[in-house]
Amino acid sequence: MNYDVIIVGAGPGGIFASYELVKQNSNLKIAVFEAGHALDKRKCPIDGDKVKSCIKCKSCSIMSGFGGAGAFSDGKYNLTNDFGGTLYEYIGKKEAMDLMQYVDEINITHGGEGTKMYSTAGTSLKKVCMQNKLKLLDASVRHLGTDINYIVLENLYAELKDKVEFHFDTPIEHIEKTDTGYIVKTGDSSFACEKCIVSVGRSGSKWMESVCKELDIPTKSNRVDIGVRVELPAVIFSDLTDELYESKIVYRTEKFEDNVRTFCMNPYGSVVNENTNGIVTVNGHSFENPEMRTDNTNFALLVAKHFSEPFKDSNGYGESIARLSNMLGGGVIVQRFGDLVRGRRSNQKRLSENMVVPTLAATPGDLSLVLPKRILDGIVEMIYALDKIAPGTANDDTLLYGVEVKFYNMEVELDENLESKHKGLYIIGDGSGVTHSLSHASASGVYVARKITEA
Repeated sequence: MNYDVIIVGAGPGGIFASYELVKQNSNLKIAVFEAGHALDKRKCPIDGDKVKSCIKCKSCSIMSGFGGAGAFSDGKYNLTNDFGGTLYEYIGKKEAMDLMQYVDEINITHGGEGTKMYSTAGTSLKKVCMQNKLKLLDASVRHLGTDINYIVLENLYAELKDKVEFHFDTPIEHIEKTDTGYIVKTGDSSFACEKCIVSVGRSGSKWMESVCKELDIPTKSNRVDIGVRVELPAVIFSDLTDELYESKIVYRTEKFEDNVRTFCMNPYGSVVNENTNGIVTVNGHSFENPEMRTDNTNFALLVAKHFSEPFKDSNGYGESIARLSNMLGGGVIVQRFGDLVRGRRSNQKRLSENMVVPTLAATPGDLSLVLPKRILDGIVEMIYALDKIAPGTANDDTLLYGVEVKFYNMEVELDENLESKHKGLYIIGDGSGVTHSLSHASASGVYVARKITEA
């Protein structure tokens, strides 16, 4: 079958690329191929009763399917060039911000109306952070919440499904260049197109590497972020979360001068499992609906590691640490901060007496047997630094879940149009290694769609 444009991946990049293509030219014949399930079929089997932990489904409903890994996230759209990727290096800072604003407007008109936009502008917390050797990054953040984010995705799909052909549970195995465009191959079928947009997200990192090798597209090593997810009483962080909701705070450790940062803050949220290429790691969600909130706040503390010579496989390094956690704990490990600093593993008895009730059923254990000393020392330093601006962070009862790993794709060589060396082959979203967030990935989809329809 022949199409004008084929999009590989139905995450934020693929969704907003198809949305903009239809808007700019309703006559285009467009197909979207997604390895995961349709949105209404995305159901994680963990119910806390019969299924308490990850059973490693063939297609992880948390990580893949319509909406991508962001579908069941906290639905935070950060409008900033300070973090979330390097899209602005390709298209310019103003263009990047304009596109993120445009994405925000689409989200609002598709079910996100009434959600709040938070901003660091004018906050006194910036000074408080600086006085304690912490840096608060500038951003505006639209918090949809896991529940409203799902509604927005439902509405976008309802609008697109009759204008775009969606093929779910259909992983693409190969992309081949032809004289007139490209052929994408599934298990037993082939589809031709003039233009191809690849938007496979972080979970498609290994597949993306193989495609780049087959098509001889240059790449360079990216970083991997390794750390833990912290869970504590929501009241401890309420001064920050009530005003900013999501605070991106960076700390440079005294011991190694490594940067440790907070990431994906979920006020009144829950800690959850996620499965990346068969490896179980940890993440967090929170809801806009007050009835679905918990008494806890969770956030990640991450240390970035970038390898160049002679070892270049940053993701492989992160995977090996995550596998070690899975080996020791059968999945995610949880440890009380008091136990960690005393050099002892947490056990079920101490966990049952803990003042902070865990929102994820994880295996009590010892993170010092999993995380390298340099990374763990940095995390402990950061917790004591945060304790100065949010007293109680370093309480014995604070919970640490491990490991949390953020895998980044190899950074693909692209031009200012996000086009590879092969004309008509565009690589966008987190799968390109250029973007690392919902807003940047979505903006890259809009950008490429406009480039295609302008040509």
